[in-house]
Amino acid sequence: MLNSRRMPQPAAQPMTANQRARRSRVIAAALKLASEGGYDAVQMRDVAVTADVALGTIYRYFPSKDMLLTSVMADWAGQLRERLGQNPPHGTTPATRVADVLQRACRSLEREPLLAAALVRALSSSEARDGGPISEVGLHIRAMIEPQLDDLDAEIREDIITVIGHVWLSTLIGWLNGRIQFSQVAQQLGMAAHLLLDDDYRRRADPT
Repeated sequence: MLNSRRMPQPAAQPMTANQRARRSRVIAAALKLASEGGYDAVQMRDVAVTADVALGTIYRYFPSKDMLLTSVMADWAGQLRERLGQNPPHGTTPATRVADVLQRACRSLEREPLLAAALVRALSSSEARDGGPISEVGLHIRAMIEPQLDDLDAEIREDIITVIGHVWLSTLIGWLNGRIQFSQVAQQLGMAAHLLLDDDYRRRADPT
């Protein structure tokens, strides 16, 4: 989920202002439909009507529903990143700051359970796995976590971000499948951050 490394792609032609506006309307329409009815409510024809664009226009920007919803997730992550810039994470240690970032993200998703379920379902699909939007999600999340790890070696920092990304996606999928409650997603992410970054926490967990 957080792996933003991918093979170089041919540079895309920049969009015009009108194209950007249409694309934004499509994403806003998909977000509205998913918030109100979940994954199954996001039908491309309904998105086109809600966004007031031609159906063919949607497919030019988003080849599938999962790619569209992953783009919604990328926009959500970008907005979360902006809010975090205005209100930096709390904590005196890397572990507490990373845990705060992750818990804020979880709270934001928890407020919109139907939307959250739709986004997680799209994120875990094979269609969205290697696309540009999922890399954009990873870049935003990385940009929120990496500054909290400035004191660490770059390679270690990279490994920690990768592990946290795997834990986050697996816990979200566990919630989507009904194996855990959403509150446990934040708890397990916080636990992962402390296990990776807090020596005292590890000693308390394993006093031997």
